Amino acid sequence: MQLAFTLLTLAGPLALVAAFAVSRRDPGLRPATTHLAAVVAGTVSLVAAISGLAGLLFAGPFTWAAGSGALQIFSLRLDVLSITMLLLVSFIGSVVLHYSRNYLDGDPQQGRFTGWLCLTLAAVMLLVLAGNLVLLVAAWICTSLFLHNLLLHFSQRAGAVRAGRKKFIVARLGDAALLFAVLLLGAGYGTIDIAEILSAARDGLVPGGSLWAAGFLALAAILKSAQFPTHGWLTEVMETPTPVSALLHAGVINAGGFLLIRFADVMLLAPGVLAGLVMVGGFTALLGGLAMLAQPAVKTSLAWSTIAQMGFMIMQCGLALFPLALLHIVAHSLYKAHAFLNSGTAVDAVASLKRPGPIAIPSGKAVVRSFAIALAIYALIGFAFSYDTKSPQAIALGAILVFGVAYLLAQGLADAAPRALTRRMAVYALVTSLSYFLLHTVASWMTSGTLPPAPDPGPLEWVLIVLAVASFGFVAFAQALFPLWSDHPAAAGLRVHLSNGLYANAVFDRLIGNWSTRPLLSANQGNDQ
Repeated sequence: MQLAFTLLTLAGPLALVAAFAVSRRDPGLRPATTHLAAVVAGTVSLVAAISGLAGLLFAGPFTWAAGSGALQIFSLRLDVLSITMLLLVSFIGSVVLHYSRNYLDGDPQQGRFTGWLCLTLAAVMLLVLAGNLVLLVAAWICTSLFLHNLLLHFSQRAGAVRAGRKKFIVARLGDAALLFAVLLLGAGYGTIDIAEILSAARDGLVPGGSLWAAGFLALAAILKSAQFPTHGWLTEVMETPTPVSALLHAGVINAGGFLLIRFADVMLLAPGVLAGLVMVGGFTALLGGLAMLAQPAVKTSLAWSTIAQMGFMIMQCGLALFPLALLHIVAHSLYKAHAFLNSGTAVDAVASLKRPGPIAIPSGKAVVRSFAIALAIYALIGFAFSYDTKSPQAIALGAILVFGVAYLLAQGLADAAPRALTRRMAVYALVTSLSYFLLHTVASWMTSGTLPPAPDPGPLEWVLIVLAVASFGFVAFAQALFPLWSDHPAAAGLRVHLSNGLYANAVFDRLIGNWSTRPLLSANQGNDQ
């Protein structure tokens, strides 16, 4: 039975690889054969992911390996994590494949683009299904290399070339970090099977080099998920076709989070590394969220939003909230892929509306009241869900989320706000707080036995928890009060600094010199590089 379900699940990546092969024979304008192959492959991949879910329900978590002994370099792992990610990737991938047909209509290299899109999706699927370290590294590297061809689709655009080359540098550093990590894990635990490594780590086995392995895993995740200060390439990929921006959220940009969740038991052996993830992820989330508000272009603002969301996901992993991090990946990927695909339509819809009237600006008293009400709602719902069953990390994370609700609630409590807006914001606060505890309970139940629960925090963890809550609370409070001090000269300077991401990307450009902006010799060379 396990073999049958494995073969059905593997049909998705194989169909996408076949579609790529078809695209090599039909790479040009309006490629009917390639389009048909891509649509069929997308449908097959979605059905295959559902088959994998059925296999998990009937047979339970298992690893299937081809070959025997040391030759078992191809093995697939079917568990809650891999199937959840596979369903996410196949669903978004099939939507992107359909969308790209009309979006790129008239492009002379449309078939070629579709082929690389299929091959990238196949690599991501093998990445999330990988049952051993060898396949994991191979799929990780292939995902980046195949994506590179998509980033350079418009090779005549200097911005696309710069973004693609900067991503290439960051990706190769991430590949090296992951390679060091798996070498240490394989040597330390004496196996390349991921399930065996996680089981040994869960039992408390800490071989020499495992702490370094956790550090390299964290570094690979940071580089993969566009964390500060190597985030700049993501803000520049807007020169690529919009389907690529949506594809990034189908297991590509969030592959760093997946890596940390997959090796959660190993990461728990290195609390110092987790603390570093909290600091890097937390700072990136704050910077991305503020920089997003200072962007003049919709897609650039969405890119900064993704940086912020990935930072929040990395911080969740650092707090050992792995079930919540997985839930975050799914929720963010779905809504952000939709936001990119719908960005053009949304801009047209807003432009067609009449200009709104005066905006209700909340006073300082209304802001304080909104935060007090939001926290009170969160506390009451938390007691209903039994705080004693939640970890301090989860409770703190919920408080951070409620700060965002308080910001919205402040708009409804402004003196000039209509009563309908006040009622709507109050409902949002209730629903958000209730949804957090409910979804946390469901995610923890679904991943029980696969992902470890958050351990009791030590002194360092408590300091980081307090620092995170205080930082996000302060930023949310200052953001709610921003209309009251936006006319101050310091606000204009701050807006400029934030719109440039504190100039980390400019420093990166200076470090790599003119290589990132040097034009390609030809369009084909740019696509094949």
